[in-house]
Amino acid sequence: MDFPARTIALDDLTLRAFDIATDLAELYRVTAQSLDHLRPWVPWVPETYSLVWTADYLAARCQRWREGTEFTYAVVLDGALAGACGLYRHEDTPARCHEIGYWLHPAATGRGVATRAAWALTEEAFRLPGVELVEIVHDPANLPSGAVPARLGFSRHRRRPAERLAPAETGEELVWRLTRREALDRIRTGRTPDRAPRGPVREG
Repeated sequence: MDFPARTIALDDLTLRAFDIATDLAELYRVTAQSLDHLRPWVPWVPETYSLVWTADYLAARCQRWREGTEFTYAVVLDGALAGACGLYRHEDTPARCHEIGYWLHPAATGRGVATRAAWALTEEAFRLPGVELVEIVHDPANLPSGAVPARLGFSRHRRRPAERLAPAETGEELVWRLTRREALDRIRTGRTPDRAPRGPVREG
């Protein structure tokens, strides 16, 4: 089984696999400070957020990495944990496709961090054999999330109904898509943010 890199270094920004022993307290703190920012859009943070819940969350992420089903990274900016991002597959994810997700502490937003992280994961996804598509999915009303794929050259693929699981959600999802060929074209013409120094994206 092929796995993505556990660490992706981009100057002041590093994406790395979570470690329960070293990241638990910091992830708990960063998430707690981000609750007002996150809760309108994400259903996975419970009302009774706790250190125990965070430990269970990290354990599940690490287990899924070992299984090769989900790859969640700590977003480390200037040496400090600032959020998380990852490569996923869901039941409705198309074949030969990975989906990217991301969230940031409010202090890290508006600085291009999500855009750089998403592109690094896009390149990492296309380094995996058989991956031909990368998708980013968000609620249409979540404009900051939608700005990321737009900046990276993803195309609006479709809108679809979705269950409302968080307070600000509209009951729809917007799906953005980038193909391997489109990613290679952006790399060749230099229309990318900082790139992960791990070798070229495969031609397919």
